[in-house]
Amino acid sequence: MYNYTLLERFLFMPRRFDLSDLIKELEGKTVLITGVSSGIGRELAFLFGKARVHLILVARRQEELQRIKAEIEKGPAAVSIFPADLRNEEEMESLLAFLHALPNGLDIVINNAGLSINRPISKSLDRYHDFTRTMAINYFAPVQLLLSTIPLLAKKKGHIVNVSTINALLYPVPYWAAYQASKGAFDTWLRSAAPELKVRGISTSSIYLPLVKTPMIAPTAAYLGKPAMSPVHVAEIIGRAICHNRKVYKPWWLGPGELASLVFKWPLDMLVSRLVKKKEAGAGGE
Repeated sequence: MYNYTLLERFLFMPRRFDLSDLIKELEGKTVLITGVSSGIGRELAFLFGKARVHLILVARRQEELQRIKAEIEKGPAAVSIFPADLRNEEEMESLLAFLHALPNGLDIVINNAGLSINRPISKSLDRYHDFTRTMAINYFAPVQLLLSTIPLLAKKKGHIVNVSTINALLYPVPYWAAYQASKGAFDTWLRSAAPELKVRGISTSSIYLPLVKTPMIAPTAAYLGKPAMSPVHVAEIIGRAICHNRKVYKPWWLGPGELASLVFKWPLDMLVSRLVKKKEAGAGGE
């Protein structure tokens, strides 16, 4: 179903997904999904659209949102689209005003929109915007969105789902400073806020993902041919987290990876330093 290789089936271990449970869970609810125009967000929209649910779909590409809306509304779901760049203050404010005007409130927020960047620090010395724009979408936008919608979610005993990355929990690697810092910042924010949200009746789920087969990874040549999750599989994982109020999803091998990041920190420091030195020396000789 996910077109996995044998290695991918071992690493990502598909589980049985019960669509009827999700349809029952979403019945009559209002769900906001960001970053819907491709990848995980798109597959989430199509999966959730099989239920009698009100979907609010947010992305920058209006034409793609309209195509998705037209396809989903052939089924039982109602769809509202909101073209917006969440880094734009006016567009964010318009979205928040729309959400606060919803007659039936808001039940679920899925933070999926994100920006990935792979660039050495040496090539970012005059590109401070690499960091500001990455923080803007990966950290500040979801914080602003949630600060405004927490009262709405509290009224409905709602659910927040954050689509995160395994890098937020593992040894930080070179060339990904902007991306890892921004994703780690929001991951820490949500984990810190979770106990306070729970008191208000709001559940949280953090979905820690490895490489996923989305357009976001296309510019990185090193990812070609590497094992990666199917966005269809990820959508089902998120659906299962909502159905069973699962606080965390991690690949089975992430726990040992977290332990290794701590236990072998000094050897990793030395190994990574050598690899970076070798790579930069090779690049200098080209």
